[in-house]
Formats: sequence, C-alpha cells, structure tokens
Amino acid sequence: MEANNNNPLILVTNDDGIHAPGLERLIEMAGKIGKVVAVAPDQGRSGMSHAITIRYPLRIKKISEEKDCSLYACSGTPADCVKIAINQILDHKPDIVLSGINHGSNSSISVLYSGTMAAALEGGLHGVPSIGLSVTDHSSRPDFSASVLYGEKIIKNTLLNGLPEGVCLNVNFPKLPVEQIRGIKICRQARGIWIEEFDKRIDPQSREYFWLTGYFDNYEPDAEDTDEWALKNHYVSVVPIRIDFSDLNAMDKLTSAYAKAIT
Repeated sequence: MEANNNNPLILVTNDDGIHAPGLERLIEMAGKIGKVVAVAPDQGRSGMSHAITIRYPLRIKKISEEKDCSLYACSGTPADCVKIAINQILDHKPDIVLSGINHGSNSSISVLYSGTMAAALEGGLHGVPSIGLSVTDHSSRPDFSASVLYGEKIIKNTLLNGLPEGVCLNVNFPKLPVEQIRGIKICRQARGIWIEEFDKRIDPQSREYFWLTGYFDNYEPDAEDTDEWALKNHYVSVVPIRIDFSDLNAMDKLTSAYAKAIT
C-alpha cells in the first residue's frame, strides 16, 4: 500500500493504557506528520502479547475529537485496538500503525511478551507498515526527548520508503539524553532468556500468592549486531521482525529427517 505522504492517516495505540505519557508523546509526534486516530486500551495491558478478546464484548468510547486527532478508549487488548480501529472506526486503512511509546524495553526475547509489539504485528497482518516504539525506562515520566527526535526520523523514513511485506519494526531507545545518543543501528534480536523468579507471599487469609520477578540473561553480550549491544552502546536499535515465524532451514532438515524415518 502506497502511503499518502501529504497528509498520511496514522493509527496510534499502545499497551500502557490511554493515560500513559508515552502515548501522549507519540500522538504529539505523529500529529506533526499527519492525521492521527488513537485507539488505546482503557487501562494498562502490558505483557498481553497478541491476546484478543473473544469471551466478552469489546467496547469503545470516544474520548476527544479535534480536526486532525481523534482519541478512543477500548476495553480490549492492544491487538484488539488495531483490529477494531481498522474494521469499525476508520473508513480506510491507515498509512502507518504506531504502537508506544512503551515505558520499558522490548528488545530481544521481550518481543514475544509485548503488547506493544503485538499491536504493531497486527497492523502488519493487515498489510500496513507498522512500528513499535519503546524506551528503556520503566518510570512513569521518562525523558522522551531522544525518542521523539529519532522516532520522528524513523516514522518519516518508513512512510517514504515503506517496509517489505510481512515486516514490522521493533524500535528501542536507550535511557539517555539526546546528546549521548550515537545514532540509529539496524540490528537483529539478541539471543537470550528471562530467568524467572517467583516471590512467594502469604495473604491475610493465609493463602499463597506469587509476584513474578527475574532478570534477563543475554546469551551473546559481545555480539555487536544485536539490539542489546546497540542499546548498551548508546544507539537506537531498529530490528525488522517478521510476521511469519517459519524457519525455512529447519523445514529442509525436518523434511529430510522425516523422509528417512518413514521409509
């Protein structure tokens, strides 16, 4: 789909909820580029991945409407927000889908758990160039100055040049002031895993409950082509991610192995 670069229609969403400062900054940034329709969860939906609502009705509420910006709250997940926006709110597909700015990193394996990135992937499923944007700062009021400066460049470049079919961008900004950012680095997802720990506690009724905690273990800390390395070394990381999870190399090996197994 060719973007309308004169006044592109920009669909904005997030997973931190409609009141998140990151959403506010993304709407402001997108408003400088085109017409904005924002459809965001009515409360925080972090860590929802690509969950969708099927057992309960979805509800949307228009919060505000101005000449070039409309804001809606949705009772569902980030993926729901993109689905219902494209199917019920917009009269035609947006030129780009933007999700964020997330409070906290979505680098490496976090992309699998991220509602932010699920919303971007949902946009990609509809054939729309889509970007998830996150800053490596979990505070309620992060410094978004670098995110806005470099985010605007990435958004404009995507509108101008598009993305390959089935590809979205996972963009992460370091927790640094603008003057310390070294630039943008196109890279791959670092291999690693969250080492999960559960903090066991007892409630007033003597019942057990657990808080999920843990830390990220980077399997390749010295690999200079990964998003984790880029962020650690003061770069904005941009990782192209595919909707299609198929591993073609594994298909060839498995085809050969199964052919031998059944003969």
